[in-house]
Amino acid sequence: MLNWLFGKGDSKKKELDLLHIGVDIHSHLIPGIDDGVQSVEESLTMIKKMIELGINQIYTTPHVIWDCYRNTPDTILSGLEMIRNAVVEAQLPVSINAAAEYFIDEHFIQMMQTGERLLTLPGNRLLVELPYSTPLMNTSETLFMIVEKGYQPVLAHPERYAYFHNDLSVYRKLVDGGCELQLNVLSLSGHYGPGVTRTAEWLLENHLITFLGTDAHKMAHLDSIQKSNRHGWLLKYPFQNEKLAFIRHK
Repeated sequence: MLNWLFGKGDSKKKELDLLHIGVDIHSHLIPGIDDGVQSVEESLTMIKKMIELGINQIYTTPHVIWDCYRNTPDTILSGLEMIRNAVVEAQLPVSINAAAEYFIDEHFIQMMQTGERLLTLPGNRLLVELPYSTPLMNTSETLFMIVEKGYQPVLAHPERYAYFHNDLSVYRKLVDGGCELQLNVLSLSGHYGPGVTRTAEWLLENHLITFLGTDAHKMAHLDSIQKSNRHGWLLKYPFQNEKLAFIRHK
């Protein structure tokens, strides 16, 4: 059970415990292939911190953005093998796998149309992200295509797309269209600004979020997680992460 309470007469804050979450589905822990960690040592340091937070299963998700990070299953899985070997050597009690965070661009659409191999989360879930500054003209159609191709779309950090903030009904339409939403834990801490925090809390209040993710790129992100339970959401919201631990990952 998550502990984030103050004892009577005790001014010392207890450490946050994410054991009830258990599975992290969004991070950038493979060295040198995107804007995440740049060394095996940095990756191991972050994995140790995630274990301390209660995470026992990790699905790290390197970016696939064709203008920046041209990652493929080969580059991602070879990097995963390197990290797995380091985890075994360090005797860390954690299971680590890889999927990817796919930016919806022309290359992604092409991969969907040609049936290229994609790296997924358990349950054939496909983690996708949208542009931050300009909305896609065909977001709903693209998500429908993902479903039509046999994948379950999971939209990464929907609270961070500021162009949705003026029309929150968009989020309900996405969910009604079959998309699962993954909240960044740091969105509850003010890390991305007050507008993102307000939207994150609205999504939780309206029960539109399915999964929680760290989206950890560096150690500072994990250190800041302690600030993310100011209003108790990490304790009271029924995130579905733990259920993924019981689904066989292909």
